[in-house]
Amino acid sequence: MLGHGHAPYLDSVAKAFGTATAMDAGYPASCPSLAAYLLMTSGDRYGVCDDAYPSAHRIRADNVFQQVAVSGRQWRNYAESMPAPCTPRNAGHFLVRHAPAVYYVTETSRCRQWMVPLGSLTSGALHDDIAAGTLPAYGFVTPDECNDMHGGRGCRGSNVITTGDTWLRRWMAQIMAGPDYRAGRLAVLVTWDEGDARSNHIPLLVVSPGTHHVTVTRPLSQCNLLRTVDELLRLAPLGCAARATSMATEFGLTRPAA
Repeated sequence: MLGHGHAPYLDSVAKAFGTATAMDAGYPASCPSLAAYLLMTSGDRYGVCDDAYPSAHRIRADNVFQQVAVSGRQWRNYAESMPAPCTPRNAGHFLVRHAPAVYYVTETSRCRQWMVPLGSLTSGALHDDIAAGTLPAYGFVTPDECNDMHGGRGCRGSNVITTGDTWLRRWMAQIMAGPDYRAGRLAVLVTWDEGDARSNHIPLLVVSPGTHHVTVTRPLSQCNLLRTVDELLRLAPLGCAARATSMATEFGLTRPAA
C-alpha cells in the first residue's frame, strides 16, 4: 500500500504527519472485514466472521456511537453511495458491512438521522459540515467499493489503490482547509479493515495539526485505535480498548476543549 508508488498522496501523508508500521486489524485473517468495523467502534467482534447484513447481526452492546450520544454530543457515519439514511443492505457500490452504525441496536433511532449519505465534493452532508465548521464530535467516513481500494464491477480506473489515493487526497484537501481542522480541534485517523489471507497487517495514518513526521513502530491494532478515540472524546474505553494503550501522545494528539 505504501512506498510502492501507487499511492503518492498516502506516501506524502505518512512522511509529513504520522504513520504506524506494525498495525494489525486485530482479528483472524481468515475472517472478512466486518469484524474490523465492530472492533474499531465497540472493542469486540462478538464472534462475527462473515460479512452478513445487520439483520443477521443485531449487536446489543455499548459502542462509541452510543457513548457520544449519551454524552450530549453527536456522531455521523458518512457513507458514500448509500441511497438513503441508515440503509441496512448493500446497494450499488455501497457496502453496508463498511458502515458500522447500523449494526448496533442502541442506534436504531439515531441512525436514521446521523448515518447519512456522504454526498460529493461540492454538495451534501460531509461537504456542508466541513464548510460550516460543524463536524460532529465523532465522524466515521465510509468510502464506497470504488474508492476504498477494493474496487468492484462498474468502477472506473485500472489501479484501485491509485483511485482510492486520489479520492482521499481530494477529501483531505477540503477537510484540512475547513474551520474545524484549522482551529486545531480535528484529528483524522485513516485505517484499513483487513490485510491479506496470511496476515492482517494494515496501514494507519494520523493527520492532525499537532502531528509532524511521526513513525510509531510498536505493535498496534484496532483496539489501540479505539482506545485513542475514547481518550480524545473523554469516553470510557470499551472491550479490548480497556486493555490497550492509547496512541494519542505518540502522535501529538490533544483532547478538544470540554
